[in-house]
Amino acid sequence: MGQGAQSEPNFDISTPSVARMYDWLLGGTDNYASDREACGALLEIAPSSRELALTNRAFLRRVVRFLADDCGIRQFLDHGSGLPTRDNVHQVAQRIHADARVAYVDNDPIVLAHGRTMLAENDQTAVLCADLRDTDEILDHEDVRRLIRDDEPTAALFVSVLHCLPDKDDPAALLRRVADRLAPGSYMVVCQLVSDDARVREGVTDLMAGATGGRWGRVRSKAEVRTFLDGWELLDPGLVEVSTWRPDSDLTVWREGNEWEEWGGVVRL
Repeated sequence: MGQGAQSEPNFDISTPSVARMYDWLLGGTDNYASDREACGALLEIAPSSRELALTNRAFLRRVVRFLADDCGIRQFLDHGSGLPTRDNVHQVAQRIHADARVAYVDNDPIVLAHGRTMLAENDQTAVLCADLRDTDEILDHEDVRRLIRDDEPTAALFVSVLHCLPDKDDPAALLRRVADRLAPGSYMVVCQLVSDDARVREGVTDLMAGATGGRWGRVRSKAEVRTFLDGWELLDPGLVEVSTWRPDSDLTVWREGNEWEEWGGVVRL
């Protein structure tokens, strides 16, 4: 895995990280007391959060298999990838195409450190510690240019990350910027946390904004997420609760009536 010219990051383990909280919810060990305390507070507002994380991870595996196998995609750009865990994007894709290439992007420096260690033996992957809003910086980075070829369709993944962006950062505009840089025939995967319960939307948004020092956006409504993808071709079954997106034996069943859900789908650009 190429490391480019990035310097070693400084870790702040006293402030919760979305990536490390997600790791804890998935049953991982790459998290700290601050992350676990924040997850405890989150579970008080939304008790189904652990189930939601597992459902989301199962969706990621399914959608990558679909893009690699059914759509022939061999290069992936994973925005907000989080900490390496079982069945990372490159592992799923490379079971189908041994030459599949993946660039992971996350702004948590601990993700970079763990990614460098765990993916060092795989030169078809790279991990960038970068802000997902910096599209040109990401796509012009030497490691991304090594892996993501301009003339080949790419799958750009925004899986459970757009809720980390506040409205002022315009998630819809971010998706357009990325789409404008990708080759024809590319795909984009988008899912984000939504809730019909205003108490959950406001409670989680306030909790996460406070816990992460403002590195959080907003739990949104389905209608808001739908507008992010206006004008693009949505693949069947459209925008749905993600456990119902082309379910298979890897399904984590989502119960009706949970406080919130991951809602998204896949578009062809």
